[in-house]
Amino acid sequence: MAKLTTHERVKRMFEHRDADCVPVTDWIWESTYERWRSEGLPTDVDFFQYLDLDRIIWLSNEMLDTSPRFEKVIIEETDSYRIERNEWGVTVKNFKPVSTTPQDLDFEVRDPDSWRKAKERMAPTRDRIDWDRLEQHYRSWREQGAWIVMAPWFGFDIVNTRMCGTERTMLALAEEPEWCVDMFNTQLDLAIALMDMMWDAGYTFDQLLWFDDMAYRNGLFFSPRMYRGLIKPYQQRAIDWAHSKGIKIELHCCGNITPLLPELIEMGIDALHPLEVKAGMDPVAVKKAYGDRLVLHGGFDVRRWSNPEEYEEDIRRVLPAVMENGGYIFSSDHSVADTVSLENYRRIVQLVREVGRY
Repeated sequence: MAKLTTHERVKRMFEHRDADCVPVTDWIWESTYERWRSEGLPTDVDFFQYLDLDRIIWLSNEMLDTSPRFEKVIIEETDSYRIERNEWGVTVKNFKPVSTTPQDLDFEVRDPDSWRKAKERMAPTRDRIDWDRLEQHYRSWREQGAWIVMAPWFGFDIVNTRMCGTERTMLALAEEPEWCVDMFNTQLDLAIALMDMMWDAGYTFDQLLWFDDMAYRNGLFFSPRMYRGLIKPYQQRAIDWAHSKGIKIELHCCGNITPLLPELIEMGIDALHPLEVKAGMDPVAVKKAYGDRLVLHGGFDVRRWSNPEEYEEDIRRVLPAVMENGGYIFSSDHSVADTVSLENYRRIVQLVREVGRY
């Protein structure tokens, strides 16, 4: 088969058809880039071409702002860390370079009253969209055959990790569920309104991805009953919106999400990321059970990417199984940490291009 564009290649994966080879992509830590630059990664080259990655364009919160837009304030900064209040009203401590989970120190949104004040700041105005970036790059993305993914922030994971904090959110799910549901729906309403603005202006995309970590390595954060009552309804709305536009939808959910897979597939999700092996996910088993209905994205333990013997064994064993009949996109089981050298990453991509040919 002749070499395909990324758009053609990924489209075939969602159609569960063979392509020339599996698509290859990943999310790279800032500190990983810093390491790779010290190991010879040029700064003046096309990153996708240099590392032979597929041209998948991820448009997230920097493109489409769904926050309450609190004023950003730097409170303290040193050579090793920065403390600031961000647009979500959270005072966070981030170490430099940013490659760890930030330490949350304080929250503006802490109860229904403070939420109502934040909600007033969440009108769907056009200045929440980075029109300049779209005008500058959108045409070339399409001409280059890129696959464009919109990934706005909304829902349980964003309330939990970006606005209210885990302890407060988990208690509120049980004690003040109406407050949680209002936050979930308000964020989704804002995201949909902004995406409709982009769509109506001619800036369409191929896929909607949303971040909703609902599990950890020991299971779900909540009961299936709580999921169905409080979380599933807004997720179904997001899925239905994407499909009404004729585009695919992908769920990013860290942790072991296995118990919810039948229900999520019934709801209509098209793809699942990142298949976190270190949390107990088994990509081969998921492929065997659901591979005819679900595109798998990820599923390779990044902790083994510092050892050539380990990652080669994984790729040669797992990749032929998960790529069968299409429906697979290669990446780590979350993101590429700074434990991975530039040389090892290049070898991984090269090996996937060889083993992952149809």
